[in-house]
Amino acid sequence: MSDATIPVEQTALLIVDLQNDFVHPEGAYGRAGQTAAPIAALPERVKPLADALRQKGGWVISTQFTLVPAKGGEPIISPHLKQLRPFLKKGDFAPGAWGHQLVDTLQPADLTVEKIAYSAFYMTRMEWVLKKCNIHKLIVAGIVTNGGVASTVRDAHVRDLEPVVLSDGTAAFSEHVHDTAIDALRPVCRVATVAEMTAEVLAA
Repeated sequence: MSDATIPVEQTALLIVDLQNDFVHPEGAYGRAGQTAAPIAALPERVKPLADALRQKGGWVISTQFTLVPAKGGEPIISPHLKQLRPFLKKGDFAPGAWGHQLVDTLQPADLTVEKIAYSAFYMTRMEWVLKKCNIHKLIVAGIVTNGGVASTVRDAHVRDLEPVVLSDGTAAFSEHVHDTAIDALRPVCRVATVAEMTAEVLAA
């Protein structure tokens, strides 16, 4: 199925991890001082595309990074993540909690998929949801470009979906890392801007 033949009704904006615990100043990362201006700017930048898809009958899907609570509510944290982010604690990224939710600017999502690793496809219901809703094209926004975004885009590519990554609708903690990740994705997906995709959706 070529990119040009996929109707907007079979197209989704896939928002990767734009959650309060990542983005909001009072979330887990904000409290720890783990912020970056390009990341903070994403919700407002991506909003016009989300609104356009809603207007034209497309989909908005939010993936929610999740720390699964175990006994006593203590989160199950992979060793590599614990080493990288030692500030993560009980209640952070917990299912149903405020920090776990999509930021207000981009709500509501039509579909929400919890994830436990970089890729939104790894051990999640994403593939099942896309099939049931007849979604074939994913316009990917969110964070971080070299982590959750890149892993999700590559997994979409090998599943014969049509991924488009937003060069200005994704971000990392440094511009250099972001730019390198975008360049590395060019062989497996289309790279476009939020404005370009918004115009295409509205023209559909």
